[in-house]
Amino acid sequence: MVTTDSQVENSGVPADDGRKGRPSLRHLLGILGPGLVTGAADDDPSGIATYSQTGAQFGYGQLWTAAWMLPLVTGVQEACGRIGNVTGQGLARNIKNRYSLRTLRLLVTLLAVANVINIGADIGALGASAGLIIHIPAAALMVIFTLVILALEIAVSYRRYAKVLKWLTVSLLAYPITAFFVHEPWATIARATFVPHIQFSASFFYVITAVIGTTITPYMFFWQTSQEVEENQGRPARRSLRDLRTDNAIGMIISQAVAWFIIITAATVLHAAHVTTINTAADAARALEPLVRTFPHSGEIAQGLFALGIVSLGMLAIPVMAGSTSYALSEARGQKEGLDLTPKQGRYFYGVIAASMLIGLALNFTGVNPIKALVFAAVFNGIIAVPLIWFIDRIAADRDTMGGARSGWLSRTILLLTFLGVAGSVIAMAVSYLKG
Repeated sequence: MVTTDSQVENSGVPADDGRKGRPSLRHLLGILGPGLVTGAADDDPSGIATYSQTGAQFGYGQLWTAAWMLPLVTGVQEACGRIGNVTGQGLARNIKNRYSLRTLRLLVTLLAVANVINIGADIGALGASAGLIIHIPAAALMVIFTLVILALEIAVSYRRYAKVLKWLTVSLLAYPITAFFVHEPWATIARATFVPHIQFSASFFYVITAVIGTTITPYMFFWQTSQEVEENQGRPARRSLRDLRTDNAIGMIISQAVAWFIIITAATVLHAAHVTTINTAADAARALEPLVRTFPHSGEIAQGLFALGIVSLGMLAIPVMAGSTSYALSEARGQKEGLDLTPKQGRYFYGVIAASMLIGLALNFTGVNPIKALVFAAVFNGIIAVPLIWFIDRIAADRDTMGGARSGWLSRTILLLTFLGVAGSVIAMAVSYLKG
């Protein structure tokens, strides 16, 4: 896709796993890892809230973003994974090696701010969502979830933790299933999927920037790069770029398919019922009611399904965000990093994880609306993504850094289009707000 197999072989990176013909299902399941987890974490509580809001507010008007962004997010994450796989270093260290420490510190600071805001919003969503089915104050639930997630990320080895993260992705199936329990205007949906619709208003560009920011999001860049490094530890050779790309493609396809279904469900169920603003977790949960409408107390069951999805994906995404922050800061400061470190070995690494989660938790006691905070976090991520995509493109295309596995014309074209698209949405949002 990006480089030829002969180029890859010359760089010392295995082009394939030595198997001939079509890979077996067992082999396919075995190579799923950083790409799948990153793709699933992309549909975190912030993503669910943002996709639900765009469906409720604009109907199918922004449905096209799911299809159009699939090649863009796949291209960016493939480049990140390839950087980690080839260099054996995380994204922050690669930026440090190629550019100045001052540049790295600026980018890492922006990443840390974005991640802490996102972590705080996700923790708030966990508490609000679980509060729909557990009669415990949301504040207490937020504290409990924070401590549990923190304990798991520190106490459980990466290999075991990654297996758990894979299974948590199953909770994403609730939205695709719901979509088929509702009478959908599939012809209209098909057109809205591929034909872009633009409204020149501040609210439209704010939400579309949030959609882009929660899809092509900075913490995913750092996480997948570092996880490819972790994935290769203990292996006699780096995993092949073919396996990496397969893993990445599957993760991103699942991510965008779920986003597509969330927008459809919210548009059909909420927008059609004139629910255009989602203020609470209960509002968002109404999108799942058609799935259980034939049962007594369907509203409570829908809220339970929604809460299960938010809690599962929050427990998957929050460690990813906290971990990506820690990887970046540890690499910037020359500290040891990795989820396989013991707490004693990785005091700084785990200290950053704990600090980012506790600061995020504290943000929830400032009276911020959890749902609005989730959308704002997505917008902020969209802004921060712009310079990071430029740096990723430069590093992935560098001959000295990547050797024969450097980006080819297709990868560079996709990254350029991604940079222009994300930057364009941010500029359009700013201009629309300035014009009032």
